[in-house]
Amino acid sequence: MIETVPSAVRTILTALVESGHAAYIAGGAVRDFLAGRPVNDYDIATSARPDAVKAIAAGRGWQVVDRLGTNYGVVMVVVDGTGVEVATFRGERYGEDSHRPAQVWYADTIEEDLGRRDFTVNAMAMDVAGNIIDPFGGRRDLAARLIRTVGDPGRRFGEDALRMLRACRFAAQLGFAIDDAVLAAIGANLGRMAGLSLERVRLELDKLLLGDYPHLGLAALVATGLAGASCRVKEHGEYQVVAILPELNHLVGLPQNPAYHAWDGWRHTLETVRRTPSDLTLRWAALLHDIGKGLPGVRAFCPDGQPTDHGHDRAGAKLAAAIAARLRFPAQRRERLVWLVANHMRFHFYAAQPPAVVLRWVRREARSGRFASSAELADAFAQLAELGAADAAATGQGRRPGEAAKQFGGYVRQLAAAMPVHTRDLAYDAGKLKTVLGDGQAMGEFLRAALRRVQDGQLENEPAALCAAASKWRQRRQNNRAGETG
Repeated sequence: MIETVPSAVRTILTALVESGHAAYIAGGAVRDFLAGRPVNDYDIATSARPDAVKAIAAGRGWQVVDRLGTNYGVVMVVVDGTGVEVATFRGERYGEDSHRPAQVWYADTIEEDLGRRDFTVNAMAMDVAGNIIDPFGGRRDLAARLIRTVGDPGRRFGEDALRMLRACRFAAQLGFAIDDAVLAAIGANLGRMAGLSLERVRLELDKLLLGDYPHLGLAALVATGLAGASCRVKEHGEYQVVAILPELNHLVGLPQNPAYHAWDGWRHTLETVRRTPSDLTLRWAALLHDIGKGLPGVRAFCPDGQPTDHGHDRAGAKLAAAIAARLRFPAQRRERLVWLVANHMRFHFYAAQPPAVVLRWVRREARSGRFASSAELADAFAQLAELGAADAAATGQGRRPGEAAKQFGGYVRQLAAAMPVHTRDLAYDAGKLKTVLGDGQAMGEFLRAALRRVQDGQLENEPAALCAAASKWRQRRQNNRAGETG
């Protein structure tokens, strides 16, 4: 097994052991290695103190990046261009802070180092010979596909509240169930969430959404009460309370019209997220696309008594904008997220319209001022197509709705990709146009006129057609001027 570990990692392990120190690959790398998953980062845990690690590296001509200032006892060793974090065994004691330990010290054994970690599947180590050190049953829980804490879960979450979110995140990444005792302990420690920073909470939510099984992590997030908890952000020197995602709670058990949906609002949302590609903006849009359903002023009832939520896309877009602002999303992601939520029902409406009507929709968006280029417009419609297909497939009505939406999505993507948004999107030969039109002012006027004609389908977006159109435009311009002076 150890032969598949990158040579830089094995080289450092060997150097540490040959210098008389204990050294192991530890943490998530061992978990993923044993599970047959791709290993992105290898971390080494060692009995060697940081000064000894640096001395060993210097003796072999390896570059060292000292990270003692930001991460206690951690040194980055670079071998043949590959950086590996080497951390001295350590123990921790927590105090009032919801995430940072109050005291950290160097430990002497790998068992003590593993004992400070969050979950059993993350508390394993492997030596240079491939032997596994597993004092807390990590391999057993890996085989059982179970998230279980190292020791008492209440104590673990009392130490570091972020571990509660990490439990949900690992469920989303690994596809594992969360142990019942862990779930209960999360509910009992929700108050500790208030001491976590918004930045750390948002990072965990993003990682959760990008997992291979996001529906599992989200289900746990809501079921445990974490979605309804709060964290904090410092503004102008004072902490402000920030609600995490309480808006999700009303979707649980929310009835939907069985003519269109087999599941309640929350199950439909989870299925939609599960069916979208692993793109952060798209996954957030899938999570919030129906957030407006069931709200006062939106929820109504048909004559047969079944629920309807006309306008939930508009209400949902407003909520999505508020959530994105509250959670401090980057502006570009926030704008795209709101656009996707606002347009997800339009996607389904236009799927039933003739091509000319669909083209007018795409052209209207191109002229809306929301997009800077044809590429940006095409990317937005590609994401909307993915969201629409996932939304349709998550109705529980069989495969046909999703397949039809996917087919329409491909069509609307092509329209968007061919629709210029800015004059920069026109495929003209600048040198030839300048020869035909002369001054730069004339070129600007022509290109603006040509953009509308291309958008309207009256002119092909290719160099020869644009050059011919420029020649005619120049002639008309000259004739008009001659008529004005005649």
